[in-house]
Amino acid sequence: IENSNFSAFNSVAQPAIAIHHTDMRLYPTSDEIFYDPRRTGEGFPFDYNQNSSVHINTPLFISHYSKDGEWAYIKTAFAFGWLPMHDIALVTPQFQEAFQNGKYAMTITDNLYLSENGEHLSLVKMGSLFPTDYQKRYYLFAGKDEKGFAYIKHFRANAMNLISKKPIKFNQHNIGFISKQLVGEPYGWGGKLQARDCSALTRDFFAPFGVYLPRNSRQQALESMGEYISLAGLSEEERRRTILSNAKPFRSLLYVPGHVTLYLGEKNGEPIILHNYWGVRLKSGNKHIMGRAIISTTRPGVERSDVKRPSMLSNTLKGVVNF
Repeated sequence: IENSNFSAFNSVAQPAIAIHHTDMRLYPTSDEIFYDPRRTGEGFPFDYNQNSSVHINTPLFISHYSKDGEWAYIKTAFAFGWLPMHDIALVTPQFQEAFQNGKYAMTITDNLYLSENGEHLSLVKMGSLFPTDYQKRYYLFAGKDEKGFAYIKHFRANAMNLISKKPIKFNQHNIGFISKQLVGEPYGWGGKLQARDCSALTRDFFAPFGVYLPRNSRQQALESMGEYISLAGLSEEERRRTILSNAKPFRSLLYVPGHVTLYLGEKNGEPIILHNYWGVRLKSGNKHIMGRAIISTTRPGVERSDVKRPSMLSNTLKGVVNF
């Protein structure tokens, strides 16, 4: 905590940019913070020092530096926290003017790698934004000079369907292409281990289509531009009917405090959802761990005799958000 140096808050006030895919931390350290792993839903991977992953090329604003000079306290459009200095570069007004050219593309394939002369530079997740020069057909990203300032570098994609002009069309082909890449991805609390949690999945699904969502599930449900339909106080059957009559396939979120899902549609009278889900709560108080992005009904685990039915999503969902 002492290394946080908050007596220097806003003393730097300097724009910057992420030059790698990186992790934003709540404290200026890579050390992990876990609660009692004997408790259900605690221990690995729930690192309470992990705030959010940050894509390469993300604009940043530096408040101040840690006392050891190894970290910068950062504001982004979606979160506050600490980033390691080796993952950021300072930007000048000249860099900003050239980089913010109003012509942008976004990666539509997940887990790409940006390399230069055989050297790995950064992981690039789906939903990463790159300025582009359509005439020369290359994309812009930031390098870092010896003084710590950003300069513009270029790359070309080496295959089709890796990166596309933003936004892409909201059609059946593109919806399938984006969503299929998310199924089966390991669960990553706050983007830990270069994976996604529930709200990162929904955020990165909508991003290529030009819909910007906040980072966390509560903000996505209650503070975004979507239309919110409350499910509070309804019975399980009333929730089911309300979802089926109001939610829009691939355009709606289903929300419960602490979790958010993408509504896919209906099958055999059941709402079908895509979500990165840690596990199903059991009567014993433990959880059956899934730990990945799955397609399920709103009653995952219903086939198990030991599932705690009152804890199923069908009984706990609080709202539908339509876009």
